[in-house]
Amino acid sequence: MFELTLIILIYIFFVVYWRLRQAAHERRLRVYKVRIHVNGIRGKSTVTRLVTGVLRQAGYRALAKTTGSAAVTIDFDGRDIPIPRRGAANVKEQQDIIADWEPLGAEAMVIECMALQPQYQEWTENMVLQAHIGIITNVREDHQDVMGETLPEIAVSLAHMCPRNGALITAEYDPELQAILRREAERRGSRLVVADPGRVRDEDIARFDYMSFKDNVAVGLAVADLLGIDAERAMEGMVKAKSDMGAVRLQRVAVLDKPVIWANLFAVNDRESMIISMDVLESYCHERTVRIGLLNNRYDRERRAEQFSDVAVNDLSFDWLITFGAFEDLVTRKLIANGYPPERIVTLGFSVDPTLDQILQAVAAMVPEGHEGLLVGFVNIHTPQAEMMMDYFARLEEPAAAQTAVSLAETGYSRRRQFEMAHLA
Repeated sequence: MFELTLIILIYIFFVVYWRLRQAAHERRLRVYKVRIHVNGIRGKSTVTRLVTGVLRQAGYRALAKTTGSAAVTIDFDGRDIPIPRRGAANVKEQQDIIADWEPLGAEAMVIECMALQPQYQEWTENMVLQAHIGIITNVREDHQDVMGETLPEIAVSLAHMCPRNGALITAEYDPELQAILRREAERRGSRLVVADPGRVRDEDIARFDYMSFKDNVAVGLAVADLLGIDAERAMEGMVKAKSDMGAVRLQRVAVLDKPVIWANLFAVNDRESMIISMDVLESYCHERTVRIGLLNNRYDRERRAEQFSDVAVNDLSFDWLITFGAFEDLVTRKLIANGYPPERIVTLGFSVDPTLDQILQAVAAMVPEGHEGLLVGFVNIHTPQAEMMMDYFARLEEPAAAQTAVSLAETGYSRRRQFEMAHLA
């Protein structure tokens, strides 16, 4: 009898404790007069930063949190503050950030959704953020193991973070998917707002110092409309906003005296986003441009490797393809089966374990005299070869670029061992 009474008392204690904590959290939430929750498959981090820039330009003391290339809080002046983590990422950190910044005079917040499972997305919205405005940037194929196999299923999963009695903004252009998002929004008493990329001019995009997309900027303008912020002021704020460290910056460099445009799209890993990105890059090409694709395949992404073996041939147009990482035999067979000429496929991944010098020599050999190379990395980020390339191009902007390139060329084997040990741990 005593044991049962003790269990009941402990249960009551935890229920009362949780309710008190939740009540305190909701009091803090009311300090934030504008609360925005950002979700979607592609562009979440960029849109989080753009929308926060809109709010800052309009005079709000706006806090943001993004989990793009790195988990950071963005302060009222637009500076990135890394988020320390002792263990795995946990959605509870959203609550902690809200609590930490409320005493500092925060007036608005823009929070990127960090949950994948629909039930956690819904919990984050209902219990943690209670947003006025929700954003679903787009619906693409990714995380099918938890979100659903089809685009309609993924759309329903993403909509679990839709706010109640607010607004849901999307740049998704597919009418069927828009209809699903509208239905899910209306179920929660919210209205769907479709951002119009036609409002964004080419000269607006040219103001950004990174590869920007009209869909993302259009979302920022849609937020401005809902909050009564002038479009020109909103655009000014978005241009000023610091980009995510993973944003694509095009570098014009020389690779062994051959002119090359480097486009790091390693973070682009779905078909539709890759097609859109390559469409943007086409504006930088001319009749003497040699298009070189780096298919970078992680050892734990076999399905994606197969998918992009189809995409690289059927949807994109590359003059040469270089394979990085794992599954090189599989990828090569798929490329050839899709009709890609085998003599234009170069394997430089785990099967070769190349140095940086070997990779650069292969790229330079693909660019004839009088031509320019467009070198595009895509599919995944983390392999030793991709990391060597990213390090190399990052260091080309530093004064000691030549010495750095030499030292990097000597690290190929050790980098691979570090990579393998890190992922086997």
